[in-house]
Amino acid sequence: MKTVSVIGSTGSIGTQTLEVIREGGFAVCALAAGRNAVLLERQAREFRPQYAVLADENEAAKLKAALADTPIRVMAGADAVCAVAAMEQADLVINAAVGIAGLRPTLAAVRAGKTLALANKESLVCGGALVMAEARKCKARILPVDSEHSAIFQALRCGQPREVARLILTASGGPFFGKTRTQLEDVTPEQALRHPSWSMGAKITIDSSTMMNKGFEIIEARWLFDIPAERIDVAVHRESVVHSMAEFCDGTVAAICSPPDMRLPIQLALTWPERRGPMRKQIDFTLPMNWSFYPPDRENFPALPLCEDVLRRGGNLGAVLNGANEEAVALFLRNEIGYCDIARLASAAVENAVYQPSPDVQNIFESDRWARAFVRAAAQRGEDG
Repeated sequence: MKTVSVIGSTGSIGTQTLEVIREGGFAVCALAAGRNAVLLERQAREFRPQYAVLADENEAAKLKAALADTPIRVMAGADAVCAVAAMEQADLVINAAVGIAGLRPTLAAVRAGKTLALANKESLVCGGALVMAEARKCKARILPVDSEHSAIFQALRCGQPREVARLILTASGGPFFGKTRTQLEDVTPEQALRHPSWSMGAKITIDSSTMMNKGFEIIEARWLFDIPAERIDVAVHRESVVHSMAEFCDGTVAAICSPPDMRLPIQLALTWPERRGPMRKQIDFTLPMNWSFYPPDRENFPALPLCEDVLRRGGNLGAVLNGANEEAVALFLRNEIGYCDIARLASAAVENAVYQPSPDVQNIFESDRWARAFVRAAAQRGEDG
């Protein structure tokens, strides 16, 4: 039985992780979240971890009072989240935190030499070089949880690293596939939150619709698999059944296919190096079906080439891009900016940032704060930079 520490347990990936854990074979030693005391109390009462942690200290005080009748130790603050990401009892740490807040727990886990199941892509978008260097130094293993990176992780087992020609990340195309920039100008948050294939949190759903999420996944793939940017491609696959592919030097392509269900890559990360049941919904290959693939529309969805440019330039620009995007998405969800302003403001932040070629953790968070302030100021002026 593996003992698991779950960071971001109250979010979309966190709650689905606990669904898989509920099926048996795992013990939970810690649950950590941002500020959702009500849900974390319910989770703690069910899974009986040794520790329950909230980054928000006021909400943690409420949680401590609510769990006073249990032996569960309640902790508060960002340092406490990092502590349970590195705790000795954990055989596996799952980082399902949302945003740059997940970077410090990622570093804590890898510096403790843990096996880390990583669903927090911002850790690698903002600090990929730093995270992977620490993982190598401390002999930590990182298992991908994103469906696309889990698929590539599995597909790469079909060949040797020297035989890999390129990686192909698939994208659903989101709710606005085929739309022009003019048609996208009037998109509302309600429309952008209607993803055709996946049930996700609000922020990642917006990122999927703008294709910023796919751009982030290119950056993540570069660091996870040590593949240069020019050998990572994107194909729009509307059916969301082929989750990504690896192409080898002889032209053979290994594709990982399944119905869209995030519990599958979560389950694989939890049980690795084994596969276990229960089996989820199957593809019925006895029925007629068509799988379509299209090139991504980089003109009408400029977030994708923006991410590719940031990856090529490196340094602190990943942190600038992520911070600017997080802030712009929040403004859009509050109807304070338009849909197309998200990519415009993120691009402007990248172009106006002071470039730092080798940022440390402090530089990364400073870049994040600067980018957020830049976006807020530009939005208040009604400008795109």
